[in-house]
Amino acid sequence: MPEPQYDDRGAIAPTGAGGATDLALSEAETLERPPPGSPLGTGPSGKPRSLWSDAWHDLRRDPVFIVSALVILFLVIISIWPSLIASGNPLQCDLAKAQEGSQPGHPFGFNGQGCDVYTRTVYGARTSVTVGVCATLGVALLGSVLGSLAGFFGGGWDATLSRLTDVFFGIPVVLGGLVLLSVVTSDTVWPVIGFMVLLGWPQLSRIARGSVITAKQNDYVQAARALGASHTRLLLRHIAPNAVAPVIVVATIALGTYISLEATLSYLGVGLKPPTVSWGIDISSASPYIRNAPHMLLWPAGALAVTVLAFIMLGDSVRDALDPKLR
Repeated sequence: MPEPQYDDRGAIAPTGAGGATDLALSEAETLERPPPGSPLGTGPSGKPRSLWSDAWHDLRRDPVFIVSALVILFLVIISIWPSLIASGNPLQCDLAKAQEGSQPGHPFGFNGQGCDVYTRTVYGARTSVTVGVCATLGVALLGSVLGSLAGFFGGGWDATLSRLTDVFFGIPVVLGGLVLLSVVTSDTVWPVIGFMVLLGWPQLSRIARGSVITAKQNDYVQAARALGASHTRLLLRHIAPNAVAPVIVVATIALGTYISLEATLSYLGVGLKPPTVSWGIDISSASPYIRNAPHMLLWPAGALAVTVLAFIMLGDSVRDALDPKLR
C-alpha cells in the first residue's frame, strides 16, 4: 500500500490510486494531526514543554495555588510596607483602654496594655514572614549543599553525613529551642533563625541526597561523564537542575512550619522578646484573658493560622505540579 500523503492542512490527501488512502476531504479531516499547542505536552511552537513549563501551565489553572499566592503576596506587601493599611504605632499604648473591644478607628480592640490589636497584628506579619523566609533560605541552602555533595560523591562523606543527620533527628525541636534559646539575651530575630537552620537542615539534606543519587544515574549524566565533564559541571549543569524540584516543594511547605515554630517559641517565652512585635508574643500575653477579652487572642491567632495555611497550600500545589507521577 502506498504511503499516505498529507496536504498543507495536515489531512490525508487523495492520491487517485483508490483504496483506503483515497478518502473524501470531509472524512480526512478526522485524521488531522494534533494542532500546535494541544494538551499533549507541547508548547505553542509544537516543541515538548519542560518540567517547569508544564508545572507553570498547571499552576496557573489551579485555584488553590492562585488563592494561596494572593494571600502570600498580600502578606509580603504589608510586611514591607505595613503603614499602607495601619497608620498607628504598634508600641503606642494607653492603659485606660486596656482590654476594650472594637471602637471607631480600632476595629480589633485593645490588648492588656492598651495597644491597638489591629496595628500589632499588621506589624506582626513582618516578623513572622522575615523569620520564615530567612530560616527557609538558610535551611534550603545548607541542607541542599551538604546533601548534594553526599549523594554525588558517596563513600565516607555520605556515611558521615548520614550519621550526623541521625543525631540531629534525635533532638526534639521544641525542647532544643527551650534549652538553646533560654541562654540568649538578644531581642532580634537572628538567634531564632539560627536555631531553626541548625535543627532544620537534616531533613532537606536527606531529600537532596536522595534526589541527587537518582539524577546521577540517568543516561545523560553518564554520557557527560564519559565525555570528560568535571565534577563541578556534572553537579551544577546536569544534576542539580533535575534534582532541585523535591527540595523546592519541601522548603515551601516548611516555610509555614517555621512561622508556626517561631510563634510557639515566642509563646513559651524563649523565642522573640518584647519590644519585638510578634504574633506569638501577643498570643502569649492574651491567653490569660481569653474569657474576658477573647478578641486579644482571636486576631493574632487567626492571622497566624491563615499565614501557615497559605504556605502549606502553596507547597501542596507546587508538589502536585512538579510530580510527574500525578500527570
